[in-house]
Amino acid sequence: MSKSMKRVRQALAEAGIETEILELGTARTAREAADGVGCHVDQIAKSIIFAGVESGEALLFLTAGGNRVDDARASAVAGEPLAKADAALIRAQTGFAIGGVAPVGHLNPIRAWIDPRLLAFDRIWAAAGTPHHVFGLDPRDLPRISSAQPADFVQ
Repeated sequence: MSKSMKRVRQALAEAGIETEILELGTARTAREAADGVGCHVDQIAKSIIFAGVESGEALLFLTAGGNRVDDARASAVAGEPLAKADAALIRAQTGFAIGGVAPVGHLNPIRAWIDPRLLAFDRIWAAAGTPHHVFGLDPRDLPRISSAQPADFVQ
């Protein structure tokens, strides 16, 4: 088990979330993950990372798999202009590689927001620290365990 996935498993356990981590052939995209677990694409919680232009921090936007983040709305929610986060910033702040960023288990605290669309389901799925692993949970638990605030930031 990778160090990244161990951090996710530990964070989930500490939060009282009992779930199985599933290995998929690939889960690099929301569509691949949804096909792998047999759910609607919007039941996949995508972890989209931007770089705060003023703060220099990585910022996390958890969105439903079929939605796209609107840059202007996301900037308004974050309170600063946003830029594309590079792989080095993402790895340094979260400890995850692009394609496997989990909503929990980050190396450093991260400001986060959640797409309310995710809260419409009984169960959602998120990356478990690798591009090949996901875990399921009740979406009502995601804001609590990720410190994500509900916000309107999608197109």
